[in-house]
Amino acid sequence: MSDLWAERADLAEAAVTSRHVRRLWALPGTALAVVGWPAVRRERLFLTWHYWWQAHLIDLAVDAAEREATPRRRRRVVRLTRSHRIRNLLGWTNNYFDDMAWLGLALERAQRHLYVDRRDAIAVLEKELFEAWAPERGGGIPWRRRDDFYNTPANGPAGLLLARTGKLLRAQEMADWIHETLRDPETGLIFDGIRGDRVERAVYTYCQGVVLGLETELAVQMGEPRHRERVHALVEAVDTQLAERGVITGGGGGDGGLFNGILVRYLAMVATTLPVVDAEDERARRLAARIVLASAQAAWANRLQIEGLPLFGRDWSVQARLPGTAPGIARFSGGTVRSSGVAERDLSVQLSGWMLMESACAVAAERAPGPSSARPDGTRFENGYR
Repeated sequence: MSDLWAERADLAEAAVTSRHVRRLWALPGTALAVVGWPAVRRERLFLTWHYWWQAHLIDLAVDAAEREATPRRRRRVVRLTRSHRIRNLLGWTNNYFDDMAWLGLALERAQRHLYVDRRDAIAVLEKELFEAWAPERGGGIPWRRRDDFYNTPANGPAGLLLARTGKLLRAQEMADWIHETLRDPETGLIFDGIRGDRVERAVYTYCQGVVLGLETELAVQMGEPRHRERVHALVEAVDTQLAERGVITGGGGGDGGLFNGILVRYLAMVATTLPVVDAEDERARRLAARIVLASAQAAWANRLQIEGLPLFGRDWSVQARLPGTAPGIARFSGGTVRSSGVAERDLSVQLSGWMLMESACAVAAERAPGPSSARPDGTRFENGYR
């Protein structure tokens, strides 16, 4: 089973790299992704590029290289990270703390797993996120600079990066702040954010994903029961309210194209790395694995096959649509990238499909019979998204 998902992950990787990845401004030794396919001129010229989408592309390139290391894959990670810095023009940072957290996570994994040395960039990004903490407001970091919106999509990945770079107490503060401020006591799901005293009650799949990742990381590193218990409850809430027969439902384009992929990435992390102390831990791991594999089966069944390579749908439970020359391209507006007319043309949607295939491969490999590499506390560090 793991070989099957590895083959599908290879095909998803080939689809994204062949359709989207190009040299940046024809510079040698560079690689960046065109954000739409088929692309319009401004996209081909990288006048439009979407910082946080490219961060997830780096993270996926690390996944592929970690799954099966090749010199070509490592070179791609080096070129993608170099090109991100070039295209960003003024350094590694931007005005959005969630964007910077995603890039930091990708660079940290590239350094840890592939020895791609970006210590300078990681240090800069870590400092930005650590210093954005606002105790005078009761905690949390804002979505972007000079903004009064404090949200899960910034605090979740920021906390995860800080945990992985040794700032465990601040990471735990972030996890506790999210739990106390943005968890819906009725559904158990995590709200989007808070502005002043008003909670924005929108529920997005990626908010659940980043909290699962942060709480699982803290469960591994700190061993405090509350982090495992929060994972148990949130996996259950995702299964009952955001999935149908184990398949994550809904989806979108633009920035929303990445939301479901982020959720499955961290469900896979739960399934492969959550410490097993009691039966509830094992149940959460099994349930997370079931959602990942059921969603991957559905997405694969509903893909389009174009020149032998998959094109994934915006909603994994329904047939994908061919972008063709339909009007409307993804555009940045109000701090968010809005969907193309046919969401499948957006790089974000195809990155989510690739992320789903990598997640299924990781889960299937962890569940395959063979010698166990689990530690005494039940944690497992290979084949998972750490």
